[in-house]
Amino acid sequence: MSSEIIREKTRELYAQLTGVQSLPAALAVTGDGSLPSYYPVTPLVSASVAVAAQALSHLLSLRDGSTDAVTVDRRLASLWCKSSLKPDGWALPPAWDSLAGDYATADGWIRLHTNAPAHRKVVKTVLGKANNREELEPRVAKWKKAELEQAVVQAGGCAAQMFSTEEWQQHVQGKSVGIEPLFQRSLSLPAASPKWALDRERPLAGVRILDLTRIIAGPVATRFLAGLGADVLRIDPFGWDEPGQEADVTLGKHCARLNLHNPQDRHRFEALLGEADVIVHGYRAGALHKLGYGSEQRRTLSPGLVDVCLNAYGWNGPWRERRGFDSLVQMSCGIAAHGMRESGRDKPVPLPVQALDHITGYLMAAAVIQGLAQRVETHQGSETRLSLARTARELTAFDVDDAAQQPLIDAARADDFSPQPEHTVWGAGWRLLSPVSLTGTLWRWSLPASPLGSSPASWQKV
Repeated sequence: MSSEIIREKTRELYAQLTGVQSLPAALAVTGDGSLPSYYPVTPLVSASVAVAAQALSHLLSLRDGSTDAVTVDRRLASLWCKSSLKPDGWALPPAWDSLAGDYATADGWIRLHTNAPAHRKVVKTVLGKANNREELEPRVAKWKKAELEQAVVQAGGCAAQMFSTEEWQQHVQGKSVGIEPLFQRSLSLPAASPKWALDRERPLAGVRILDLTRIIAGPVATRFLAGLGADVLRIDPFGWDEPGQEADVTLGKHCARLNLHNPQDRHRFEALLGEADVIVHGYRAGALHKLGYGSEQRRTLSPGLVDVCLNAYGWNGPWRERRGFDSLVQMSCGIAAHGMRESGRDKPVPLPVQALDHITGYLMAAAVIQGLAQRVETHQGSETRLSLARTARELTAFDVDDAAQQPLIDAARADDFSPQPEHTVWGAGWRLLSPVSLTGTLWRWSLPASPLGSSPASWQKV
């Protein structure tokens, strides 16, 4: 029954991606366990991994007509949402800034996101200088949640007041997200025939992916694709760092920096984009357009481009340009309030992992692979849009009781990791085994994780 829940959800997701009601390949679900949540996180994570693998099986079938069976391990898929790397003799930096977290206001709860220095500065500007949460708590308690959220957001920061699921469904942005499809797809004019070999062992070898994504969904997508042999080049602006994430999400990628306000760097970016097969980006709606690289410009620079983009709060409505992260969307969409109510606790109870990010990341990877298949079949490029808020709707509407049948997934075991250590600049560590495989394909990464900005902004062989 538990495996059938995942298979059925995979079929549903694949139909939303492709319009095809049946899966192209057989799907086996192995492993056991569920992450501790009041929502079916593990089944949806597993199904999102599976749909990306199903899209790959279809892509490979375009070469010789045969489809490879897909196997997904629900335990490993869940563990990858925690951290994929176990350091040996060193420690990963903290995932959260010291000021980030949930705070009680005069009339409810709010979450402040301060991981980026600029966002931390906004909170200090609005609430006053503080070194820790204890200093901020009494100041936040004097505010009403909506007024503080507005003050932080208008100042360029990141905050989310806690709504119930019902309140979000009645909110203008919740209503907007409620009518958006999970995958918003459009096609572009045909271009030259691609020349990818579609080798079963390394299916995406020769595919160039320009990665303009940050914490966490987009990097999860491109990490997944790098494991299939794609040449992933991540571009970050100068001054942007993700110390708590780099060792986890840069696996298999080259990481460079460019300043898209600098003419010379813009020229370099345009050359890279012109040679790219895929672009994956997570800038807020309209941000690339303001830089001169809107959808039409991207297609002009790279005809046939497979373009997959992510937004936090959806692509329509008044919040389409609002800054957002997984933890903030969980507060807005009612997930944290639902956990609080179901647990009987007196504070927000979010998901046990940043599940919206990881689920959306695998769905983005599926969209890339489906776009590559479209390119092979019709030579057309495509653009696909996803959002964390729409993924949240998918999760909250997924009404199945799976966890009761499964043991809780807590810490990883020794046999969950590859027996061969990964040597990074930070030190050696063990990487989790891949959560998915095809009959003739294993996910493996040719490059260890590396710091942001550690490579030149040029295409290099993986």
